[in-house]
Amino acid sequence: MARKIIIDTDPGQDDAVAILLALASPEEIDVLGITAVAGNVPLSLTEKNARIVCELADRTDVKVFAGCDKPMGRVLVTAEHVHGQSGLNGPVLPDPEMPLQDQHGVDFIIDTLRSEPAGTVTLCPLGPLTNIATAFERAPDIVEKVQEIVLMGGAYFEVGNITPAAEFNIYVDPQAAEIVFKSGVPIVVMPLDVTHKVLVTRARSTPFRELGTKVGIAVAEMTDFFERFDAEKYGTDGAPLHDPCVTAYLIKPELFSGRHINVEIETKSELTMGMTVADWWGVTDRTPNAMFMGDVDADGFFDLLTERLARL
Repeated sequence: MARKIIIDTDPGQDDAVAILLALASPEEIDVLGITAVAGNVPLSLTEKNARIVCELADRTDVKVFAGCDKPMGRVLVTAEHVHGQSGLNGPVLPDPEMPLQDQHGVDFIIDTLRSEPAGTVTLCPLGPLTNIATAFERAPDIVEKVQEIVLMGGAYFEVGNITPAAEFNIYVDPQAAEIVFKSGVPIVVMPLDVTHKVLVTRARSTPFRELGTKVGIAVAEMTDFFERFDAEKYGTDGAPLHDPCVTAYLIKPELFSGRHINVEIETKSELTMGMTVADWWGVTDRTPNAMFMGDVDADGFFDLLTERLARL
């Protein structure tokens, strides 16, 4: 049985790869819809980019919805310095022809969770958690119906990438993150601790290009663009592919290992705003609320990604 998911996203090159991996894996993943949120770039671009990616995969049947255009309690912070002005810099891709759905993304999340059998829909946030938290606040009855939340966000050993203490997705909307982490829904977290171990080196992007398909070439061009920023910042040979870790986990969870621990979100201190305070060593008596991943089989991850992208 394919797992029913809603992808909540702010594309972003790595978001694009995560979406492509999901669309290439219909045996394991049934994408009920894609909701866009403001994050890497403003909402007007993230909803457009989500449609561009669906068209790249020849999946114009996938419904794309625009969600929240700003965080719950803060001014929007974006990341054009990483992703480029469009959010999808690298390849030259045509503007989308498929329509944006009229319904608001938050309403789509609420309606879907109310109409599908309880415990059958997984939420997959790849950006700030604004849409998910807003849906939970607006319709508390849906919280217990969520099967699982598998998200990219946070960091512990890798600390922060947008501030010294915080990872970007959580930092953009810490209030939303706090609501989600306190919701009681089973949560799987792909933090920087894992995503910084899946680096797209030249050797790993070459197989994408060698697929010779429009998807393979576009992904290679996206990762090339993405790489120049991270290689310069971290001094690493290649850039981390953050968001596809979420999709890869849904397909092959055995690629990842971690601990079921308590994770709290800092929402008060400007110094550490958005920090994911992960009790990795079990030094508090706080109840575990998240499966916080710590390691990944990077070669297995790239083998899976290359094999699936070849299907599109």
